[in-house]
Amino acid sequence: MGNETKRTTIYDIAVLAQASPSAVSAVLNGSWQKRRLSKSLAERVLRIAEQEGYAVNAQASLLRRERSHIIGMIVPKYDNRYFGHIAEQFEAMARDRNLFPVVTCTQRDPELEFEAAKELVSYQAECLISTGATDPDRISAFCKASGVQSINLDLPGTLAPSVISDNYSAARDLTHLIMDRCASDLGWTGPLRFVGGRREDHNTSARIAGFEAAHADRGIAIPEDHIMAQGYSAQTARLLLDDFTPDGPTGLFVNSTISLEGVVQWHAGLGEARTFVRYGCFDFDPFGSFLPGNVGMVEQDVGQMLKRAFELIGVKTGAKEATLVPCRLVKF
Repeated sequence: MGNETKRTTIYDIAVLAQASPSAVSAVLNGSWQKRRLSKSLAERVLRIAEQEGYAVNAQASLLRRERSHIIGMIVPKYDNRYFGHIAEQFEAMARDRNLFPVVTCTQRDPELEFEAAKELVSYQAECLISTGATDPDRISAFCKASGVQSINLDLPGTLAPSVISDNYSAARDLTHLIMDRCASDLGWTGPLRFVGGRREDHNTSARIAGFEAAHADRGIAIPEDHIMAQGYSAQTARLLLDDFTPDGPTGLFVNSTISLEGVVQWHAGLGEARTFVRYGCFDFDPFGSFLPGNVGMVEQDVGQMLKRAFELIGVKTGAKEATLVPCRLVKF
């Protein structure tokens, strides 16, 4: 037989620490204080466990310090440049502050969001940042009851501080840009169509308000059927536009890069009519500059949003108003 290395057990650690196996188990599973074991024994067991290569669980490792230094974040999607950028920047900024970041994706499912929040709290996260949560107040209420700070990012809540993009102003600016290009490129000044999102969502609602304000600035009425906010998916955007073949100039305000995928599919199938279309997107991807008909995109300031969120960590504040972070309008 080969010279295999024997795996360390709690019985081995008990001999080395001169303690009972049950005491070692209590230290490793985090229940040593309930057992009224001494801190010196807990530290000795953890030190020996580490030296012997024993896999100490996450809760036990928290015994080494009064603070966990864990900061959690839930995000709705990974397959989206915006949320992927948030997750990546969050991890980097947390480590720069000697915090340990834990990120989990919850697929815009409110039950998954709540379960993720409970798990992060069970690991003694010091703060939980809910990004784009569908029910942020439920999470904030749970965190408050557990003595854990919560912060909302991207979508606001009423029970915790929120840091969000200035959706209204950016949407108004993007709408004006699209209308300017429709006028200069196509000689057309009619109302645009708004594609993507859901009216009941805060961000979509704010963007529709900015879209409407830009039209009002120019004295242009918007037909009710021009607000096509019935979902975010590419398939939904494509289906909404499938019955629309422009017979003249037209313009679109696209609510996200997810919806943009469906718009591009529709646009590619228009044939010669593609030359009649100008559009812009509230979201940013550098590849957008290569898309025919795309005149500009809104880039949300992820770095500034996270900076503001990190400034709130450990700060006791009764203010629940949302902090608005300006966006950048990228013209093509």
